Amino acid sequence: MIDKQLPAPPETPLLPPPEDEYPRSRPARRRRWFWILLLALVVGATYFLWPKHKNQPSGANPSDTAAAGGRKGRGAGAGPVPVVAVRATKGNIGVYFTGLGNVTPIYTVTVKSRVDGQLMQVLYKEGDTVREGAPLAELDPRPYQVALTQAEGAQLKDQALLDNARIDLKRYETLLTQNAVPEQQLATQKAQVIQDEGQVKTDQGMIDAAKLNIVYCHITAPITGRIGLRLVDPGNIVHASDSNGMLVITQIQPISVIFTIAEDQLPPVFQKTRAGQRLEVDAYDRAMTTKLATGQLATIDNQIDQSTGTVKIRANFPNENSALFPNQFVNARLLVQEKTGVTLLPAAAIQLNSNMTYVYLVKPDSTVTVRQIYIGTNEGDETEVTSGLNPGDVVVETGVDKLQEGTKVTAHINGESPTTGAVGVGTGKKGRRPKGVPTQGPANGTSAPGPPAGSGPPQSPAGGSSK
Repeated sequence: MIDKQLPAPPETPLLPPPEDEYPRSRPARRRRWFWILLLALVVGATYFLWPKHKNQPSGANPSDTAAAGGRKGRGAGAGPVPVVAVRATKGNIGVYFTGLGNVTPIYTVTVKSRVDGQLMQVLYKEGDTVREGAPLAELDPRPYQVALTQAEGAQLKDQALLDNARIDLKRYETLLTQNAVPEQQLATQKAQVIQDEGQVKTDQGMIDAAKLNIVYCHITAPITGRIGLRLVDPGNIVHASDSNGMLVITQIQPISVIFTIAEDQLPPVFQKTRAGQRLEVDAYDRAMTTKLATGQLATIDNQIDQSTGTVKIRANFPNENSALFPNQFVNARLLVQEKTGVTLLPAAAIQLNSNMTYVYLVKPDSTVTVRQIYIGTNEGDETEVTSGLNPGDVVVETGVDKLQEGTKVTAHINGESPTTGAVGVGTGKKGRRPKGVPTQGPANGTSAPGPPAGSGPPQSPAGGSSK
């Protein structure tokens, strides 16, 4: 048996892989690295953020948590908190009623011509201040001088007739005694004398009228005041019936301000004026920052405006420096009462919340306590404290946002050396608010933050409750 060997299979040459297989493996590697990096970022973010989220109470406000942490850090021994403090002082404060008003001249005159004629000369300059009786303008007087001459001539004629009538009357009276003339003729002569006397008086009236017209041709200032713009130029014919007039004179010194107050404020003002008191009035500019003049209350209107519930008041001002100008808008402040010997405190040191008005009182051991106070009159930057403080008490003015009950402070009082130990309670100069420090509390009309939570009711420096 012959073994037949099968032919070996042809050798297949080994060929390199196709070129398109390499690009397919590179994107797969890139995708793997991308997912690995993304997973690492997620793990890192979870590691750093999870402890903060875990420590924060559920539903807590992040700002509240930060504030609580800050208070805890200060109370744990961060050292005394530097603050600016002031001392309550003893002084006087006024009670004012403030109203809006306008500067109103006491007298305003539109100068007109009383006769017709040509304006010959102007003797003033626009804006001048003239005295009463000063010459202002000249009209052509010649027509009235001619009328005066005619009236004087007529008077001479009628006066001659009157003299002759009087002589005839004397003759008739003598003849009547001799029965030479009838009585009727004597009576007629008496009537003739009276008639001639009346004619002479009429002539005298015409003379006086002509002289008065000549006087009216010389126009003078009826009051002392400031002249406005010229309304008629020389050469024009003016008439007594002209409605615009020739010029306007306004009294500047003195001058008045008419302002309004509420009807509820009228009784104390009316009571003091009836008692003969002269109430003082201050005029301030539109921004209520600059005091323009000081005057006195002159009169009160006779009725209340029902539409606004206000009453008008007039105050007179000397206005020697001409600070007040007619029709100027001003704020008028009427001084109704002057309180003396009261406790005063800067308004910036007073804090408000929904429950009470309080201050941070610096105790002798350099710690602060919340002290409830009661306030009265406000005047500028000062406020009257009716209860809760005594003159000389030290109160925090700037830096109250860092304080709570019992906080250790280093109080700096303007005009005094900084205190590092206990703050002595006594009479001292009142500190003023430093420049650039915003007003806090009721000084700017906003409520200051209340006392810190958990501080309890306001306590006095001795530990007792303050009324």
